[in-house]
Amino acid sequence: MSRRSGGWTGRQAGDRLLTVAEVAATMRVSNMTVYRLIKGGELPAIRVGKNYRIRESDVDRYLEQRQVEGA
Repeated sequence: MSRRSGGWTGRQAGDRLLTVAEVAATMRVSNMTVYRLIKGGELPAIRVGKNYRIRESDVDRYLEQRQVEGA
């Protein structure tokens, strides 16, 4: 299901929607840290009712952008 006319193209194949708790566990940070990243606009999220869902690809992109080269 995709709605191209409105700009939303839907999820890409294999791009799961993760909960805040799942993202926090993956990144080994608290749920509050993930909420701060969402509120600060650093991590895109989708609002589903009162909850957020984060695309797995957005988490990967966020982490890649913050990768530090070894010294």
